[in-house]
Amino acid sequence: MQIKTYTGRNATAVLAKIKAELGPDAVILSSRECREGDRTWHEMSVGIEHAAAPGVAGGSAASGGPGGPVPPGWEEWHREWSQMKEHLFALMKPALRMEDLTPRQRVALEYLTREGVDDGVAMTLHRRLAADSGASVLEALADIVPVRGWGLAAWPQRAHVFAGPFGAGKTTAMLRMALALRREKPDLKIVLVNADCGRGHGRLLLKHYAELSDLVYREASTAAEFAAILRECPDAGRILVDLPGVARDGSLARQLAILGLSGAGAGNGVAVHLVLPPHHGPAQMTALLARYAFEGTGSLVWTKLDEACTFGALVNVAAACGLPVSALSYGPGMRNSLAAASDAALWRLLFKRQLPGEVPARAEPRPAARVAAQPDGQIGGQTAIRPGGLRSEGIRPEGIRTDGISAGTRSAVGARP
Repeated sequence: MQIKTYTGRNATAVLAKIKAELGPDAVILSSRECREGDRTWHEMSVGIEHAAAPGVAGGSAASGGPGGPVPPGWEEWHREWSQMKEHLFALMKPALRMEDLTPRQRVALEYLTREGVDDGVAMTLHRRLAADSGASVLEALADIVPVRGWGLAAWPQRAHVFAGPFGAGKTTAMLRMALALRREKPDLKIVLVNADCGRGHGRLLLKHYAELSDLVYREASTAAEFAAILRECPDAGRILVDLPGVARDGSLARQLAILGLSGAGAGNGVAVHLVLPPHHGPAQMTALLARYAFEGTGSLVWTKLDEACTFGALVNVAAACGLPVSALSYGPGMRNSLAAASDAALWRLLFKRQLPGEVPARAEPRPAARVAAQPDGQIGGQTAIRPGGLRSEGIRPEGIRTDGISAGTRSAVGARP
């Protein structure tokens, strides 16, 4: 998205200039009246998702990119390519030589396939494991699923933007991660910025916990308001921004541009964290990754892990976008409900379905049989069998076969003697 600023004597004149140069595709990001002495003018910042030729309404179509428009016929071509890829995988899958893997590798790969790991990822793992019989499945997975645990040292950026679909748990995850930073450094000044001002629940939740935890709460819906927060809080160690969900026809790039964060994550002290639950199906997850695509520094934050039944999406999404996993969020409360991501925590979640806060259940030992002394060699009311033979009324030792079933009983039920 390109951002340009226009000025004029009033709003009407500025809008006419924008429409003449950029056409109807321009998006107004901010509008304000400016005054300097006796002189007044109007200023507007606008964004457009493709390079518009001066004097030509709408400009020219640009090639598709993160947050940009797609060329004509892109969706149809993408749908056909997806079908072709599925057919290719269906033909290639039976040809995988599982016998080339060690038993341990084969069991792990079959488990990952049942867990929902994408066919393309499974084939990548098979190719690597087949090339080296001593290769570890976890080592191969570590190259596909990078990890950078949440913390001050690992994430030194001052501003952290949390993006994701509505209902993904962005607000809760951001609060949990802010509290984790506060535990790591109690005197750190943390500012919570609510950019999703249209939803009352998130606003009340952020304000409530900001007051309880001595965090600074602010709201910003435009680039000018966000810039004012930066000027107001120069001593803030971390600024966490809760973005609203992106509409179906929108993009994360446009959301970032509204707050003046175009190019966020590209080495300018801002990191973008994509917050997702693992419940979505493959088609929905692919659409979300296209809508929330961005360039630069960022991570994946997995939420609602306690509600998931499979965790193959953790591998699929990391392989598709290349982002490291920074945090794992689970449970309803604020305490003991978030863990910084680590390889061990991910593999326990993937292979054992064990949440980071859970302690593995131990099998209880079987109670020892209580032995009570009985007359005539009986134990607990049962007949005791001694090395010397059997001592019980009505049962002769010669009527018992070696397998413990009497010969008469076998014949009675039709078995061969």
